[in-house]
Amino acid sequence: MQKQSIERVGRSSVVWENLEAWVRGRIQGYLQDLLEEEVTVFLGREKSERRAGIDGQGGYRNGYGKVRKLALSCGTVELQRPRVRGEEERFESRLLPLFVRRTEGVAELLPTLYLHGLSMGDFELALRGLLGDGAPLSGSSIARLKAKWQGEYAFWNQRSLAELEVVYLWVDGVYVKAGLEKDKAALLVVVAGLSDGRKVFLAIAPGYRESTESWSSVLRDLRKRGLRSPRLVVGDGHLGLWGALAQVYPEAEEQRCWNHRIINILDKLPKKRQAEAKPLLSAIPYASSRAEAERAKEVFQRWCRQQGFIAAAELLDHDWERMVSFYRYPKEHWIHLRTTNPIESPFAAVRLRTDAAKRFKKVENATALIWKIMMVAETTFRRLNAAGLLKEVYRGIPFADGIRKNDDPLRKAA
Repeated sequence: MQKQSIERVGRSSVVWENLEAWVRGRIQGYLQDLLEEEVTVFLGREKSERRAGIDGQGGYRNGYGKVRKLALSCGTVELQRPRVRGEEERFESRLLPLFVRRTEGVAELLPTLYLHGLSMGDFELALRGLLGDGAPLSGSSIARLKAKWQGEYAFWNQRSLAELEVVYLWVDGVYVKAGLEKDKAALLVVVAGLSDGRKVFLAIAPGYRESTESWSSVLRDLRKRGLRSPRLVVGDGHLGLWGALAQVYPEAEEQRCWNHRIINILDKLPKKRQAEAKPLLSAIPYASSRAEAERAKEVFQRWCRQQGFIAAAELLDHDWERMVSFYRYPKEHWIHLRTTNPIESPFAAVRLRTDAAKRFKKVENATALIWKIMMVAETTFRRLNAAGLLKEVYRGIPFADGIRKNDDPLRKAA
């Protein structure tokens, strides 16, 4: 049997140079057969077969519509939708709906290509290279896709959040040069860590200067859509965020981002001394307990005072309780809770693209595209460590220095 198959392939005209065209041809034929089968099921009889019944009345095939080009991830094929007459119910193909010119996979290529560095102006050229010269693409089709993303973004902003078991929130204002910088606007971003270990975006919304009013609007909208209070919120040092959080979710604990704090303290030091100071600073959030973090803090402040850097030493004292909240959560989660990296990391690729040039004049266009890119990035998010402990935190089980308070250290060591 295997030998016969090999002989048939050997006699065929399929070679490496025309393999893709051959595959597309087979796919095109298969899809056309599926369209014919749809009509057969709809009419209840094969082509040229009379309908059973006394009067012989009923719907019938009536040729084909115009040739349609359909862009698939593997290339572009041409199909014809069969036409049906004489039926009260209108025939609608589920395989090839009206006005559809590309699959969802092709539509998802656009934000993926942008995320990996392709400019908007190069989309058509790149997609034609991927999908073939016959691909149904144009400037207007890309514009329609962007309008579709705006509609999807609007729907996403209205979805219910009542079913989510949110343990942690990371919140930050992200500045990107994509038509958002004119009035010092920022994208106010909220990422949730769920009890099953997933990280998901909850909000990506334009706001003015990360003000209390802007943050309050975002958080109130999340609460209105059913989001219950998280256990811990991780954010930077902007007062607007903490003021809004106190109004909307006062029961949530607060953790300030150590990356932001270290950068702010280093800015208080001469550049030539920053390399010496950074290891002393970094030792604080990576201490194994809060008491050890306190000792590391004293070491750094003593060094600052000996060198005359009083402002840097005092800044470390500012808002200290918010800096060490993570010690009241499982040690396995500390890597996630010290910083706002869950937001900063996915936006790094966006900044590379939007910092190169202003691509959109309207805030809504920029926000919708960046949202679409972030939905692509979300599919690659790393899950949170120790999902079982996330369930415990969600239920309110207390921890101290990363260990459950009701755990016996001697029993645990044994």
